[in-house]
Amino acid sequence: MEKPVVIENYNPNWSKEYEQEKKKIMGVLKKDNICIEHIGSTSVIGLGAKPILDIMVGVNNLEEVDKFIEPLKQIGYEFVAHKEFPERRFFRRGQWRAGTHHLHIYKFESRYWNNNILFRNYLRTHSDVLKQYHQLKKDLAVEHYLDRTGYTQAKEPFIQNVLEKAKEEQKNK
Repeated sequence: MEKPVVIENYNPNWSKEYEQEKKKIMGVLKKDNICIEHIGSTSVIGLGAKPILDIMVGVNNLEEVDKFIEPLKQIGYEFVAHKEFPERRFFRRGQWRAGTHHLHIYKFESRYWNNNILFRNYLRTHSDVLKQYHQLKKDLAVEHYLDRTGYTQAKEPFIQNVLEKAKEEQKNK
């Protein structure tokens, strides 16, 4: 059975937990990653979220990621193949549909890498949009209580709209 979609209030421990995970991940990947970032709703102060830590690692070449599968397994991350997302490698800590940590590996500075950073940073600097997104997440969590996929898909138009605004703002700087 699917775990219900529950949006918790912002928890300052999320950033501390990220720092601890970052150290573990850096320890096993050593110098094989370029950059590691805290992304997703848990990375935005004041934003409610499902209590799942999203971590993003940037690499020069996604083909290198196969050699990370075993080392990441040693610290509790399971590789999950997603053929529908060829630009990303995904690892989960915790049970299927009930993970506690999601590790996304992208080519550094690819469109997907940049969009994750852009969205996070826009929410961090636009409190009105952060509040709108928080309310949307709470409403959708009720509407899609037992449907995580539906919840995620329903957020997509808002996210795309924010990305367009963020890109426009970036262009005008």
